[in-house]
Formats: sequence, C-alpha cells, structure tokens
Amino acid sequence: METAPTAPERRPRPVGGDGPADAAALAALAAGPTIADFGLLLRAAARLDRRMDAELRARCGLSHTMFEVLIMLCREGGDGVAQRELADGLTLTSGGTTRLIDRMEQAGLVRRAPSPADRRITLVSATADGADAFRRAAVVHAEVVDALFLGPVAPADRPHLLTALGAIVLASTD
Repeated sequence: METAPTAPERRPRPVGGDGPADAAALAALAAGPTIADFGLLLRAAARLDRRMDAELRARCGLSHTMFEVLIMLCREGGDGVAQRELADGLTLTSGGTTRLIDRMEQAGLVRRAPSPADRRITLVSATADGADAFRRAAVVHAEVVDALFLGPVAPADRPHLLTALGAIVLASTD
C-alpha cells in the first residue's frame, strides 16, 4: 500500500528571522522614516487626546468624547442630529455610541426624539444643561489646544501644520 508523502515538519521561525543579519534588517525597517513619522503623528494625537480628556473630566465632568458629541450637536442646532450621524463622526461603534448617548441622556446633557420626517430615525439634541456644559468645556478645550497643540509650534509654522493636517484628512476620507 502506498502512502502519500508527508509535508516537511514546520517549526516556528524565531522573531529575528534567520539570524543577526535578518534581525538588523527588521530593526532598520521598524526605524524607517515612514513608520517613525506616522508613529510620531499617532503618539502626538494620543497624548493630546489623553490630556484633553483628563482636563475636561477634571474641570467640567465631561469626557473628551462627550465634548465631541456636544460639538456636533451645537454646530448643527435645529431638531438635532441623527444618532447614526453621531456614530459616523465618532471613533465608536454604533453600540458604543448608543451607550455614550445613554450616559449623556441620564446626565441631562442630551435628549432623544423620533425624527418628524422619519420615525425610524432617532434625533439627539443638546439640552439647556448640555449647552451650558458645552460652553464651560469650550473654554477648557481652547486652553488645552493653545497650550499643547498650538503652543509648541512656531506661529509662522501653524498655517503649514493646519494645511498639512487638512490635506491628510481629505486624502483619507472614505
């Protein structure tokens, strides 16, 4: 009776690959300019977000994400913003957005209502307390932006920075 040939035994490869030369090549790749530059952008954004969140929580009782919701609501005004649009504008899942809006509603910052045009759509709007919280938080937000985002950048370089960030956003829009 004939048997099928067996596949050669596969052993896990060490992280460094085939030895010191491969490890050096991986280290050089990991330290390359595109990886380092993008990492710098991500680290800066994460640090600014953490600091903004800490300041808003300490001084206003709002998370940075709650403040972002209030920005969207106050910017639009009117009857409110569809909860689905809020989810699209945030870095949250639709379930995460629902839980966030639940917490904001319990805190008296927002209200939900069915859309008069389409009852399948839930509109979210800021309450008077939400508008007051937004006003207070906007002052804190401006202070943090001035100190940590604009402050370290020379005034002559700020337009270039903002133009570059705008170009990145436009290039990455779905």
